Amino acid sequence: QVQLMESGGGSVQAGGSLRLSCVASGSHYRSNCMAWFRQAPGEEREGVASLYYNHGFTYVADSVKGRFTISQDDASLQMNSLKPEDTAMYYCAAGFPDYGRCTLNLKDYNNWGQGTQVTVSS
Repeated sequence: QVQLMESGGGSVQAGGSLRLSCVASGSHYRSNCMAWFRQAPGEEREGVASLYYNHGFTYVADSVKGRFTISQDDASLQMNSLKPEDTAMYYCAAGFPDYGRCTLNLKDYNNWGQGTQVTVSS
């Protein structure tokens, strides 16, 4: 079983930046897919970005494209030009590809971190 721990969350003003990190421990097996999800109060959990380690492929959701990037080296999430609507708990997840792609579907991820809070004020 892989344990995941996120760090790097915090409070910033709109337009600011944060970098979230995810550290995996407890197993030598590295899941092919790593992803970031977020969940705001009262909202469903949504995928933000994914990384397919074997191939270095990354995918970023349209809602954050151009502002967020996921590192091909360590799956950290760089968040720039933050907006108040980015406020949420951010979760790191590990999983497996679906038909050769690392998706942003919850069902494809079986290991989750506890989350790190990101708050963006206007």
